[in-house]
This record gives sequence, structure tokens and C-alpha cells, in this order.
Amino acid sequence: MDFVKLNTSYVNHIAEYGIVFLMFTIGLEFSVNHLKQMKKEVFVFGSLQVIITTAFFSFISHYFFSLDTKTSIVIGAALALSSTAIVLKVLNENGDIHRPYGRNSVGILIFQDLAVIPILLMITILADQSKSMGDMVINTIVSAIIIGIILFVVGFYIIERFLAYVVDTHIEELFIASILLIVLSSAWLAHSFGFSHSLGAFLAGMMIAETKYKYQIEADLVPFRDILLGVFFISVGMQVNLTTIYSNFFLIVALAIAILALKAVLIFAIIRMFTFTKRAVKTALALAQVGEFSFAVLALANTQNILDNELNQILISVVIISLIFTSLVLRYVRAFTNFFYPNRTEILEDPPVSADIKNHIIVCGYSLLGQKIVRNLKETGIAYVAIEHDRQHVKEGHEKGDIVFFGNAASKTMLNSLYIKNATAVIIAIDNDEKIRLITEAIKSIDPTISVVVKITHKAQMEDFSDLHIDSFVNENEIVAKHLVYEATHCKI
Repeated sequence: MDFVKLNTSYVNHIAEYGIVFLMFTIGLEFSVNHLKQMKKEVFVFGSLQVIITTAFFSFISHYFFSLDTKTSIVIGAALALSSTAIVLKVLNENGDIHRPYGRNSVGILIFQDLAVIPILLMITILADQSKSMGDMVINTIVSAIIIGIILFVVGFYIIERFLAYVVDTHIEELFIASILLIVLSSAWLAHSFGFSHSLGAFLAGMMIAETKYKYQIEADLVPFRDILLGVFFISVGMQVNLTTIYSNFFLIVALAIAILALKAVLIFAIIRMFTFTKRAVKTALALAQVGEFSFAVLALANTQNILDNELNQILISVVIISLIFTSLVLRYVRAFTNFFYPNRTEILEDPPVSADIKNHIIVCGYSLLGQKIVRNLKETGIAYVAIEHDRQHVKEGHEKGDIVFFGNAASKTMLNSLYIKNATAVIIAIDNDEKIRLITEAIKSIDPTISVVVKITHKAQMEDFSDLHIDSFVNENEIVAKHLVYEATHCKI
């Protein structure tokens, strides 16, 4: 039995880093520009949703289930949270993340993720009777200031140069290891001052959100994040007591249905005050579930003896049911609402990130040829985005005012970050045949219909790439030969 408990504790410890990497990737999106564009969705919709939902469920827990005030507040806060991992993943896959309801959902999720930090702190304060609340708040503020100063200094003066040095080595494994070092070091620093690992990871993400390495870092960390999040959900399943579920099966199901319905109604009422009914319905359905951060909240409350084991088991089971509901229903939210509200009431808004373009051309490679392609696109007024893996070329592009992102063009995450589904074509302007194949395979796996144009140097390459179904080849030697003959036959003597 002790062996099982020991192994479970190890799994839980590893699984916590799934949340750490999730918070880091959220931090990457949490830039100042992002906040400016989404201040209404984050601070108005998000704060109203968290405060009202927490107060509502706390009231029900206290007056209808006769739970004490501390327990009721913790339960209300846990139920106010939604699933960032599942909702963002499905919205991305559906292409809805930049629709108005997706924008509302993302804004509320960002505020919820920020709210996790004070919620966990609140549980610690409620559980610690040895210190006064005033002392704990002061100590927390001082610690937060120290962490903020350390991370700001490191982020402003060191990280950019450090990553530049790593990129110049052209060792991809070293780049990934460096990012892991930054994430884990920031998580450890925050934890050493009494905060959660997730807070440190979130701040680390914010530190490098404005750098040119943002998209490549996000692409490289997605596999680590997804694997560790999987371990996190496995660890949650390991905590479930089947005996408790069997004994309280109908109560758990009833609570899950009631919470989903009440939470959806609350979110609908909040969003409806500011926008259309159809958009409010979709936002409510997207966020009705209880999220993965609730497990962390409930676990801490249970450890601090604010929640007893049986109540904790019941709530964990309720959260799991709500997550299952979301994973099954969220993909069909638009179809569901369109059935009841067939009239179009929404207008697409600009996406909340910097690469907010559509009907654009993605240029893979920003060496001499790529730079000339970008210059021609700019002269003709065609929207474009360039991807380059050489830091020096990216720097040159920024100096010229070109839109160039550092990253691996063969990464599907990178391509999705630059909205390849909205692009009209992709130009591959590199010389490495292996990289051309990897990039094309990644593009076609995302959207088989998108037009791909590849620069080649000899006809044999066309046969080599015949299985990739590339739309157009431009043979540079043939073009140069024709141009030389033309100039020679038309020159003035």
C-alpha cells in the first residue's frame, strides 16, 4: 500500500508540470498588445464571470448544503474555473478562436488563469491560523515584488541575449533544453518564495512574449505540454475512489448536470448584457464546464483540511464528468446554435495576436531570395508573413521593417500560429530538399488544398517531390537561362 502511495505521489509531482507548461504557453500569449486588444473580454467579462460565479456557488454551498464558510468559498472558486486546455484546443481545431464567441471565451479563460494564483493564495491564508491575515498579505506582496524584479531584470537584460547565443549554435536540441531551463527555473524561483510553480512559469512566458522566438518556443514546447497534461489527467483519475462514486453515483450525476446548467446560465446572462443572444449562448456552452485548475484548487484545499476526503472525491468526479461533456459537445457548439438561431448576427473581428492577417502569402525562408520575394510582395501590396530559422536573417528583416518570425517552417504549430488556413499560398524559398519535404508535408497535413510554390534548381527535383502534390515549381536555372538569352538577343550594339 505504501508503495502505491509513493508511486502516486511521484506521478502527481510529475503531472503538476503539465499545468506548469500550460501556464507558460498562456504567458506567451499574455503580452501587453494582447491585453490592449482584449481588455474588455479579459477584465470586464472575465472579472464578472469569476466574481459572480464564485459568489453564486459559494452561496448555494453554504445555505443549501450547510457547508461552513471557508469550504463554501473554496468550492465556489473551484467551480468558477473552466478548462483552458480543452477549450483552447478545440477552438483552435475548429478555427473558432478568432470568432467573437471564441474571443470572449479566450478573454474569460485568461482572467480565470490569472485568478488561480490569488485563489491558491486565499486557500493558504484560510488554512493558516498561526499568522494574521495582514502579515500573510504583506509577506506575499513583498515576495511578489522581489520575484517581479528578479524576473524583469533577467527577462529584460539576459534572456534575449541568452537565446540569441543559443540560436547561433544552430543546435535545435540545445534551444529546446534552454527553454526547459527557463521554464523550470522560473517555476522553482516562484515556489521558493511560497508561490505556485505555475505562477513562475506564467511570468516566464510573459518575459519572452514580445521576443522574436515566441512562436518557435511555443511550437517546441507543445509536445512536452501535451504529454505532461496527459499525465496530469491520469493522476487525477488515480485519485478517484470508485467506492465513493458507486455510493454517490446519482448525487454526482445530478450535481454535474446542475453545475453545468447553472454555470451556463450565469455566463449567458453576463455576456448577454454586452452582446447578441447567439454569441452569448455559444460562449456559455464553451465555458460551462469546470476546468483542470479546479483539481489543483481542490487538492490544496484537501491538503489544508478545508475539504474532507469524501466531499473532495465527489467534486473531483463532478469535474471529470463536466470535462467529458465539454470534449464531446464543444465541437458542435456552432452547429447547435445555428440550428436554433439560423440568422447570422456576428461579424468576425481581428484576431487578438500580432499576425492578424488573412488572404496572405507565407514565405518559408528569408535568405537573399526570400528577401526579394518579400520586397516584391510589399511593392504589389500583397499581405505576407515570412518564417526564417536563421537569427541573423530575422534581425535583418526587422531592421527593414519586414514581418519575419523566427521559427521552424516545418512545425504545424508554427504554421497554425501564422494562420495558414487563412493564407492563399505558401512560397518555399529554401535549397534543402529534406526541409522542403518536411515543410510541404506539414502544410498539406493542415490543409491539402492550399497552394504551395517551390523554388528548385533542376528538373529531377520535380520527380523527387512528385508524391507531395506540390502545385507549382519554379526552376531558377531555366528562368535565368531564358533571361540571359533574352538580354543577349535584345542588347543594343
